[in-house]
Amino acid sequence: MCFSKKIPLVLMFFLTLSFAQEPEGEKIFKQYCWGCHHQTSVAFGPSFEEIANKRTVGEIQGHIIAPKSTYKQLGHKRSVMPSFKDELSQNDLNEITNFIMSFKSKEAK
Repeated sequence: MCFSKKIPLVLMFFLTLSFAQEPEGEKIFKQYCWGCHHQTSVAFGPSFEEIANKRTVGEIQGHIIAPKSTYKQLGHKRSVMPSFKDELSQNDLNEITNFIMSFKSKEAK
């Protein structure tokens, strides 16, 4: 195989790898959140779409790390959500918050 034919194959390989990688926020969602939250439909907890449309980044992060301290101010009667303060790094928290906010509807932006 000549050199000029190898270059497109190498480029296709790297492009496939870059598009196949799952965003970090989505990985965190699948590991910690999916059991109770879904992206656009209500599960046990509200959907990410609903959360993104109603909350600020600060409110979302505050509730993830200290749900027992924030549920009343967010309008909930109770909270069964566990704290992820000891589970998530600040980078993880930023990634999952960005993932949640990506579901914000265009009308709410």
